[in-house]
Amino acid sequence: MAQQLREEEYDVVVVGGGCAGIAAATSAAKNGARTLLIEAGSMIGGELVTGLPVDGALNARGEWIVGGVLKEVLDEHERLGGYIGPVKDWRLIWYVCIDPETMKIAVSNVVRRAGVHVWMYSFAEDVVMNQGRISGVVVVNKRQRCLVRAKVFIDCSGDGDVAMLAGGEAMVSNELGEFQPLTMLFRMGGVDKRRLLDFCVEHPENLAVGESEWMGSELTPRECAERLRQQGEAAVFIKGDGPLIQEGIRSGELSPTALIGIIPVSNERNEVSINTTRIANIDATDTRALSNAFGGLVDQAWSCIRFMQKRVPGFEKAYFAGLAHRIGIRETRRVVGDYILTRDDVFNARKRDDGIGKGSHHIDIHQDGTKQVRIPVRHGGSYDMPYTMLVAKGLTNLYVAGRCMSADREAHGSARVMGPCMAQGEASGLGAVLSIASNDPGNLRSVPVRRLRDGLVAQGAIIDGTH
Repeated sequence: MAQQLREEEYDVVVVGGGCAGIAAATSAAKNGARTLLIEAGSMIGGELVTGLPVDGALNARGEWIVGGVLKEVLDEHERLGGYIGPVKDWRLIWYVCIDPETMKIAVSNVVRRAGVHVWMYSFAEDVVMNQGRISGVVVVNKRQRCLVRAKVFIDCSGDGDVAMLAGGEAMVSNELGEFQPLTMLFRMGGVDKRRLLDFCVEHPENLAVGESEWMGSELTPRECAERLRQQGEAAVFIKGDGPLIQEGIRSGELSPTALIGIIPVSNERNEVSINTTRIANIDATDTRALSNAFGGLVDQAWSCIRFMQKRVPGFEKAYFAGLAHRIGIRETRRVVGDYILTRDDVFNARKRDDGIGKGSHHIDIHQDGTKQVRIPVRHGGSYDMPYTMLVAKGLTNLYVAGRCMSADREAHGSARVMGPCMAQGEASGLGAVLSIASNDPGNLRSVPVRRLRDGLVAQGAIIDGTH
């Protein structure tokens, strides 16, 4: 049956309600723009509500490099209760431990408080173009189809959906056609973290520790394990080439994996999140392939739960406590922007006058089986992300932020984590408002970057002053 399109109009439309999207929408709305956030799923927050920690918010030296909207969300989490905060893994990084259940509420509170209009269960299926500008997106939901017009659009879909519909360019995979593994996070409660940390000290040969000069490279594995125990949090990475996991793989108790990442999420519930499951080389833009992967990932999770209960001290009485609300996707499309962030930018901790946010996570490329590339940023520092990587090449009024950012595969392996994604989103939201106020409303190349940087600092973002 033919449908008549409803029409609505906003100043800024953000597609994708993950961590980059909520930062973009909050930033735009707080600066006076009538802002719509479109999310295809049943809740906003993305990886903030799966059980992952926030990577890339501090550098290896322990300096905060991301603030602004991220800090507001973390402060709201702390106000609600259950916030753990920064933890040093004595491997490569600091990460921020959060409770995904409380975070669901914290994210919603921050977004609502900013005045963002949110449409969940809604999918952007098409765009309307006018001479290189997007004049509207066609959104499908239970109210059928609606043409949403705006002056600026921000693609935080993770897959570059809006950019592709608008005729943008994309980079996909590498010369071998590889994709980083899909992952399903799960949680276990009732963990005795003291027994776990004692086990780490007794058997440090199983730990991934001391992989950079700022994370104990001068120490023995046992000395790193002692530091973990002194820290007192169940933040442990069991390495895939260590004897514990290797024996589990040989016995058939575990599927091949590069690690079992144990991440504290709630001290009140003695609960941790486990990052270990993996199915590699799936193009997650293929809905059938992505859906078919679910069963295999869940099977791996269930096997790992049994393995942990049987083989890992501290987990003898632990129990299955929950599953992430969606499959974790590390890479699909990377949209080509006016600038492509490079491996050298990341590795060399490059600073720049047009930086609009920072990243610090190591170059982190998961592979099939037990393989993983991990290359730390030099000197335990951070790199600057330039404004021009946010602007979609060949399009006047489209920003791209988050997992579908403009970066080569190695740089993407660092900047895809939550800290830098939220910094990209926040800069996009404020940039959208500044572009609307310019002499050429909506032209993202008319944004005065110095004024954008000053505005970001004014709202608590971190632009300068770190290693």
